[in-house]
Amino acid sequence: MNSTRVAVAGSSGSIGTQTLDVVRAERDRYDVVALSVSSSVELLIEQAREFRPQVVAVDDPVRRSEVASALPGVQVVDSLSDVVGDPSFACDVVVNAVVGFAGLPITMRTLGAGRRLALANKESLIAAGPVVRPLRVTPGAEIVPVDSEHCAVHQCLRSTVRPGVEVSRIVLTASGGPFRGRTLDDLAHVTVDDALAHPTWSMGPKITVDSSTLMNKGLEVIEAHELFGVDYENIDVVVHPQSIVHSMVEFTDGCTMAQLSLPDMRLPIGYALAHPERIATPFGRIDWAHLSRLDFAEPDTATFRGLSLAYAAGRLGGTAPAFMSAANEVAVEAFLAGRIRWIDIVATVEVALDDHDERGVKVDDMTVDHVIDADRRGREAADRVLARVTA
Repeated sequence: MNSTRVAVAGSSGSIGTQTLDVVRAERDRYDVVALSVSSSVELLIEQAREFRPQVVAVDDPVRRSEVASALPGVQVVDSLSDVVGDPSFACDVVVNAVVGFAGLPITMRTLGAGRRLALANKESLIAAGPVVRPLRVTPGAEIVPVDSEHCAVHQCLRSTVRPGVEVSRIVLTASGGPFRGRTLDDLAHVTVDDALAHPTWSMGPKITVDSSTLMNKGLEVIEAHELFGVDYENIDVVVHPQSIVHSMVEFTDGCTMAQLSLPDMRLPIGYALAHPERIATPFGRIDWAHLSRLDFAEPDTATFRGLSLAYAAGRLGGTAPAFMSAANEVAVEAFLAGRIRWIDIVATVEVALDDHDERGVKVDDMTVDHVIDADRRGREAADRVLARVTA
């Protein structure tokens, strides 16, 4: 069997490093052909010496020559999106593990080149869904989601041949984050360390903070709408603190299909790498004799308003999700830097979103420039709010 050739964008982050864990577990099945980082060149050099890719990409121009000196014989470039967008480059699947809006070029060039995209960068679809949508019909182009919730839905949908007719609703599960059950008064003085202490998942700081506000789940609702073409009225969220049921699909005949496993991101990563097959390494295997309970509850949207805010932006459509996502990135960065309180994160985004204006752009006419402009305006709006909050 020929090896599957894998490119990993964002190889130094949580998803990127776990992708390489999957490759290590099945070295005879996968061949890493490209890696990219923003500035973590020491780790990139270590990874490249182990996996021997043909190409590495480094965003930081100052560190690029350092990487080239350390990796003789390896092509060092400034942009992995250009590489994966070249049809002559031998690559079967691209893992987009870049955090934030910066991951959009990888998504677009991968799909435009007719490749399989293992998508962990949710902002690509949240901010630019209408722009990405036409690229998905490119021959050979395919998105297999890496987010555990969307990967679960993807697996559940394999039980129907008519998803557009037979799917009644999608149910995304949420752990509830580190502050589940707390009130706004309780949360007035929580610290960055508190917000980063996720009870079940090991993720990067931005996604972990988003999980604590439930904004992450709201962004996943928008992503599910884009990925699966399901109306917002048919996408629900339930809190499931054990993080064993990763999401569910309810069908028109009353049947609900769910995907269960222990919380281990290597399982959805392996699923995306092997699709339509499966890997042989049992990441996330459940010991059923010791699984005592599975709990579900309605989310507290009064305390954790990020979820409702994301639903609202998703229903507005157009550039609203891009605007909101950008404002949220700015607010989360401010919290992580100690400039604002946790309770100010969603409040900042909510006030910033009041400044959103479609500027006469119709969804069918949206371009990357419109998305970039909305992202810029969202950041500027959040900065204006923060200037008042921190004055």
